[in-house]
Amino acid sequence: MQILSEIKAALLATLVTGIIVCGVYPLVVWIIGFTLFPWQSEGSLVRRSDGTVAGSALLGQAFTDPRYFHSRPSSAGPAGYDAASSSGSNLGPTSKTLIDQVQERVAQYRVVNGLPADILIPADAVTASGSGLDRHISPRNAELQAPRVARARGLSEARMNELIQRHMEGPDLVVLGEPGVNVLLLNLALDSQEPSAN
Repeated sequence: MQILSEIKAALLATLVTGIIVCGVYPLVVWIIGFTLFPWQSEGSLVRRSDGTVAGSALLGQAFTDPRYFHSRPSSAGPAGYDAASSSGSNLGPTSKTLIDQVQERVAQYRVVNGLPADILIPADAVTASGSGLDRHISPRNAELQAPRVARARGLSEARMNELIQRHMEGPDLVVLGEPGVNVLLLNLALDSQEPSAN
């Protein structure tokens, strides 16, 4: 009979633990998150002025129009920036495929931005991030793209540089990584500009 009593105690402990861990704890965390951090708990969604969702401030997107700053390359999914397929290319530094890709991207970056052959291209402009969803580009990458975007939009380069500085984000936790420019937020800010604002 003692074995039945121990089985009953074990089942009861499992049930109580399951209720706490699978029900009470997630509910408490959800309530705290939704109450104290509503924007973050809903995915840090960025909305346009008309209320439509433009994306998440935490995830990058592909931009190809000359009127926009372009994100870094992505290997997440066939078209890139597929959040359901987040990953890097898994190509190592000695991979011929990677070397060919980078050389092709450097040439394309120079053509798209009208850059001479002696300008060094930032690494983030021609290599994908580990997640394939990086929301940032380096300040140098943004600086090199600014003249193209300014011409396409009829804005001054001074205005472009001001917008770049405004959308610069520091390293994570102050010390992890390098400063970067949030491409989605910068491009949305560009959409709100008028040529007369330069």
